[in-house]
Amino acid sequence: MIKVAIVILSEMEEHQDLGRVVNALQTAREFKEAGDEVQIIFDGGGTVSAVTLANPEDKRYQLYARVEDNVAGLCRYCAKAFHVYEKAEELGLPFLSEYHQHPSLRARAADGYQIITF
Repeated sequence: MIKVAIVILSEMEEHQDLGRVVNALQTAREFKEAGDEVQIIFDGGGTVSAVTLANPEDKRYQLYARVEDNVAGLCRYCAKAFHVYEKAEELGLPFLSEYHQHPSLRARAADGYQIITF
C-alpha cells in the first residue's frame, strides 16, 4: 500500500489553477480507488479552493465529494490569511496546525507519506 499526501496550493481563479486543483482531486481519487492511504491538504491559496469545492452548491462539488473523506484539513494559518477561516468553519472543514499553525509535511514524510504538491 502506498501512503500519499496531496497538497493543494492553488486557488481556482485562472484556468490553469483550476486545472491543478482538478488534477489533484483526480490523483487523490486514483490512489483512493487503488486502496492506498490518501490525505488531501489544502494550504496557501488552496484554502480558498477548499471552501469553494466543499460548498454543495458549487458545480464542482461532486468531484470534491468523491474524495471528501480523504481531506486531512486546511492550513489554519492560511485559512485566516486568505480570509476563508469562518466559511471553512461553517462548512465543517477540519484545520491543520501541527507546525506553527501550518500542516506538518515533515511529520507526514516521517510517517512514510510521499508528498505531492499541486
